[in-house]
Amino acid sequence: MASASQKERLMHAIETITRNVEVRGEPLFHGGEQPLPQKREVIAIVRGLQEVIYPGYFGDQALYREYLHAHLSDQLYALSKKLEAEIRKAVSAVCRRPGGEVVAPVAQDPAEVVVRFFERLPEVMELIAGDVVAAYEGDPAATCLEEVVLAYPGVKAVFTYRLAHLLHELGVPLIPRIMTEFAHNETGIDIHPGAKIGREFFIDHGTGVVIGETAVIGDRVKLYQGVTLGALSFPRDERGKLMRGTKRHPTLEDDVVVYAGATILGGDTVVGRGSVIGGNVWLTTSVPPYSKVTLSRDQLAYEITPR
Repeated sequence: MASASQKERLMHAIETITRNVEVRGEPLFHGGEQPLPQKREVIAIVRGLQEVIYPGYFGDQALYREYLHAHLSDQLYALSKKLEAEIRKAVSAVCRRPGGEVVAPVAQDPAEVVVRFFERLPEVMELIAGDVVAAYEGDPAATCLEEVVLAYPGVKAVFTYRLAHLLHELGVPLIPRIMTEFAHNETGIDIHPGAKIGREFFIDHGTGVVIGETAVIGDRVKLYQGVTLGALSFPRDERGKLMRGTKRHPTLEDDVVVYAGATILGGDTVVGRGSVIGGNVWLTTSVPPYSKVTLSRDQLAYEITPR
């Protein structure tokens, strides 16, 4: 049991902390009438969409085809209401930058955003289906599609990215990053929702993969664990502030394979279609189509592989 002296010290510490929060303000205190989107709700939406897009894979009840339409309709309507509530918080939030700069709320109708999200969801589902097949076809250790959906971290991360990217395209703030950081925490794969990724994308093993905001990835690309598609350096304006919204991350054209531990940097760096980037390569310059880039003992060399 705490002594009188300990209680007094504790109350003094509590008072000091309270005053500190009141005085300090940013970045530790977010005030205002409108609450921010809640991570637990956003994560619940991702999991709910997972059950809808992969019916029968997740959840604790058997699912029969004759009841599928009613089951999915009910789930989707409930998810639409949850998503609208979180989008309303996100577009109403007043976000801040260091120094007191305020980012104005986004002028969006949450209900309209939800309708547009659901209207475009079928095309995203087609992309997700292609990713699942690409994972199965790209890994000889895969025994069936069920194993790929239930157990492959790359499939989970790309699934979440697809949803987050759609919301990002629709101009929704905050929520897309919450989604992809949830997947990052679950899988070790960090994909910014702003990245542009084509069809039949497969990340094998996955741990440590980083794909930056302005990366562009073509169709049928395959990455292995530890690959970074990052920025060379961050350009700054005349005030020394980071310049945002510029192309900072590389482009991978169709049918590129990047092996484990490779680092590809820079917004002007283009890996030509059909190229293979070997493990642990550090690449900051473009390579032509059908190149094979490997590390030799003392230098980086690339060769053009015949078509």
